Amino acid sequence: MRWVRSSDPDERGSAAVEAAIGVPAFMLFVGPIIFAGRTAVAHQAVESAAADAARSASIARSSSTARSDALEAARASLNNQELDCVNIDIAVATGDFSKPIGQAGTVKVTVECRVDLSDLSVPGTPGSRIVRASMTSPLDSWRER
Repeated sequence: MRWVRSSDPDERGSAAVEAAIGVPAFMLFVGPIIFAGRTAVAHQAVESAAADAARSASIARSSSTARSDALEAARASLNNQELDCVNIDIAVATGDFSKPIGQAGTVKVTVECRVDLSDLSVPGTPGSRIVRASMTSPLDSWRER
């Protein structure tokens, strides 16, 4: 059996034309999927950091200690998950530490991370995106504050 190759000069360069059309179309399809995946991973990491920070703050004995413990726990969690934030904003609500013993209270931590997405070269994709999560942890009602 013998294969015969067409030597039609009209076929020359058609692979390059197909690639020039196909590759950008493929990237426009795959780019938003990568964007969504990176955003979801960042959101999960920020939620985890907020939960760790809220838990660390809720076991502290004073509001000032709770605030510093929460900041440290949130930054450590984001570093452990290797999430590179352009900037991190952490808010800790410790007002319930002033409640008397026997009354329920909570600590709320909000972590906000601006994730850099400028390396995704997809039209319509923002250069960065803010990912935010809040978590609440209860204070022990009968523990000295």
